[in-house]
Amino acid sequence: MRATFTLGRIAGVRIGVHWSVVLIFGIIAFGLAQGRLPHAYPGHAPVVYWLAGLGAAVVFLASLLAHELAHAVVARRNGVAVDDIVLWLLGGVARLKSEASSPGAELRIAGVGPLVSLLTGGLFVLGTWLLALLSAPGLLIEVVAWLAGINLLLAVFNALPAAPLDGGRLLRAFLWWRTGDRLRATAGATMAGRVLGWLLVALGLVVFMRGGGFSGLWMALIGWFLIAAATAEGRQAHLRGVLAGVPVRDAMTRDPLTVPAVLTIADLLADPRYRYRHSAFPVSGVDGAPVGLVTLDGARRVTTEKSGTVTVGEVMVPLSQTAIAGPEDSLADLLPRMEPGAEHRVLVMDEGRLVGILSLSDVSRTLTWLMNPAPRGPHGVGSP
Repeated sequence: MRATFTLGRIAGVRIGVHWSVVLIFGIIAFGLAQGRLPHAYPGHAPVVYWLAGLGAAVVFLASLLAHELAHAVVARRNGVAVDDIVLWLLGGVARLKSEASSPGAELRIAGVGPLVSLLTGGLFVLGTWLLALLSAPGLLIEVVAWLAGINLLLAVFNALPAAPLDGGRLLRAFLWWRTGDRLRATAGATMAGRVLGWLLVALGLVVFMRGGGFSGLWMALIGWFLIAAATAEGRQAHLRGVLAGVPVRDAMTRDPLTVPAVLTIADLLADPRYRYRHSAFPVSGVDGAPVGLVTLDGARRVTTEKSGTVTVGEVMVPLSQTAIAGPEDSLADLLPRMEPGAEHRVLVMDEGRLVGILSLSDVSRTLTWLMNPAPRGPHGVGSP
């Protein structure tokens, strides 16, 4: 699940939002402002209902973020680095840079999310009770009660044993413990996710055809997202299985051509060495050490009038924002962190020295070779 846009960082973890969050935010705000709140407490101005609905939607998204941050904290305590957190339609995803080292670690990382949602729901239940005792405005009590119910529902839904839900991770931990095979466990959890998704789609269509209206369509939409996410997770697990044991050095482009940071954009675009084959190049400083990554698309965005004075160092992606790997790192563990686009090339460094560059096309070529090995002759050479 890739973020559509980024909100910022919390404790060093990048927080992103998928476009589907806008959909759920709008549905929550509209449903409360135009439905539940006016029905329960009529007589207020429309703007009051909308403010209450928008406030509830914001607090709900904050509770989703707390859920995912709990995953991130426990993952770090179990030796698993966190790449980012992406909020989406069914809650959120904390993308980990590597797999859990054991079924026990997987259990702890997955289980803390529903637990946090359960505790959050309990706190809102307590808040509802206290507000009622204090005779607070009914509209406020209704909003807090809704937040209690939705967080408890989120805890139950996420505990369902189907990927990509937290319950799917718990199921994978159990299957991994029983079989000792992480890939088989992942396949079982993703299959459960697809089955649950199709059941929700079918049930949603039945509800819709029997007059359930929007609730049926909403259930079917959740099922469709679940199927898509489980299928993507299963495909990712298959690819990681094929790449298991393959180091980055076997897929990278070795000793890539570098661009001096002091080179002007005009000279970069005019030099024939940089105009063919590749769309991104590592950038080297005055001492020859890598300092970033420049893309030809980024260079071409500089106007012709300025290209003679603007340097590569001014338009490059700095090293601090560039993905870096070691030549002996696992290609399977690196794959989830890679993204499409020239600006997402991975620089491969060994003891501070640039030794290669890696793109998704390099990974694709390696996968093709591994899954379709060329026929070999009697002496181990490819047949003609």
